[in-house]
Amino acid sequence: MKIQPCPRETRSLVHRVPIEPELDLHTFAPHEIDSVVGEYVSAAYAKGLREVRLIHGRGRGIQRGIVQNRLEKHPLVAAFWDDADSHLGATIARLVQDSPGRPEGQPYD
Repeated sequence: MKIQPCPRETRSLVHRVPIEPELDLHTFAPHEIDSVVGEYVSAAYAKGLREVRLIHGRGRGIQRGIVQNRLEKHPLVAAFWDDADSHLGATIARLVQDSPGRPEGQPYD
């Protein structure tokens, strides 16, 4: 019996992720990580969170690199660092504070 891969268009799923201070990325495919992290950070900021923890696992560091590369480029991330308690299995990101003149929680443009 041969298993046929699903057509590309049916493999793309919409994930509904609760916006909480921590996101476990193990449930996402590697090719989704960059966009998931970008959208999660924006949604967390809009919800009023100012620090988030992204669990990517230890492994060979590939997902950690994807996560940290995305955080480095995201305009809402003020700083990020490895979570020392996770032995390189998670990254913590501090999001920017609201700037004067912009309503609290309004999405960043």
